[in-house]
Amino acid sequence: MSLVGPRLPAATGAGLIAVLTLAACSSSPRGTSGPAGVGVKASDTACQVADTTFASGTQTFSISNMGSQVTEFFVYAPGDQVVGDVENIGPSTSKKLTVTLKPGEYQLACKPGAGGAGVRTAIVVKAPSGSVQSTSPELDAAVASYRTYVVAQARLLQARSKPFIAAVQADDIARAKSLYAAARIPYDTIEPIAASFGDLDPRIDARIDDVQVGQQWTGFHRLEHDLWKAGDVSADGPVARQLQGDIAKLVDLVQRVDLSADEIASGTKSLLAEVAAVKLGGEEERYSRLDLVDVAANVQGAQEAYNRLRSIVDATQPDLIVKLDTRFATLQQDLMPYRRGASFVSYDSLSKAEVHSLQSEVEALISPMGQLTAALQKA
Repeated sequence: MSLVGPRLPAATGAGLIAVLTLAACSSSPRGTSGPAGVGVKASDTACQVADTTFASGTQTFSISNMGSQVTEFFVYAPGDQVVGDVENIGPSTSKKLTVTLKPGEYQLACKPGAGGAGVRTAIVVKAPSGSVQSTSPELDAAVASYRTYVVAQARLLQARSKPFIAAVQADDIARAKSLYAAARIPYDTIEPIAASFGDLDPRIDARIDDVQVGQQWTGFHRLEHDLWKAGDVSADGPVARQLQGDIAKLVDLVQRVDLSADEIASGTKSLLAEVAAVKLGGEEERYSRLDLVDVAANVQGAQEAYNRLRSIVDATQPDLIVKLDTRFATLQQDLMPYRRGASFVSYDSLSKAEVHSLQSEVEALISPMGQLTAALQKA
């Protein structure tokens, strides 16, 4: 799951420290370090921002929690589309969020207690004075091609989830287990843009760690727990129905959600950081141990996103393209020994050396994906 932003745990080695550092310095819609930026004072009752009018482009918000509760900070486009967010801002602490804003109206939301609609402040983003807003046909074509892929995968998610959900509703544990991995693969392939899914992402794919006190745990991982850990899905009819409904909403959303080439690239980079630090850490599929299924699908989805963007900078940065092509090919090849038909071996069967090797290969993709993002922002 990419709960709007990747869930990166405390580093456990030099390789993961590098991943976390790279993720923290990203210009993607995640909590980041960087310039001081626009000050935001979050309290239990207010979300005060130093300015409410901005020029379009990259903006960094520096959020200081002046309240007594842990808070979250979101940037919303119209329709509550999540542009970016940063979570777990404790009392008397600060975090930064860097996002790319196009001209239009947005809302900044501080969420004391880490839930609900939050306290919101409206902002306006304008094109720089004298500028002419134009689009590149090449960029537009890349985004359109990627959207076509995402819509197809969302519809595949819906189709594959139906028999899985039906098995849960029928209390057929053996059949539900056999369908679980295939059902979630299409979701993993479109996680580069999970930040655009808003609340649908946690509702569909939250792990227990991501559920705040007082919130209901729903989605794939709730059912994973009940299938493998509890061994009882007899009371999961409502959870299954909600998952089916949320997937239907996702199919509708991805057909109209606003996307840009650099956002696709930065989301891909952030997803790769999550794969290295979380999914190859064995934290995603902790009950089924099907983590490598998720990893392979994430890598495939990352490559699909990259393939639609590579031609935009191929002529100007051929060395970067060669590096990314090579890294993706190597990673795909390194995953092959762990395949077993349409699935993969259990995560528990991997040695520490094998896990570290795969993490290193994923880490090797993160920096060049960041370079691609920077190049696209200038395209």
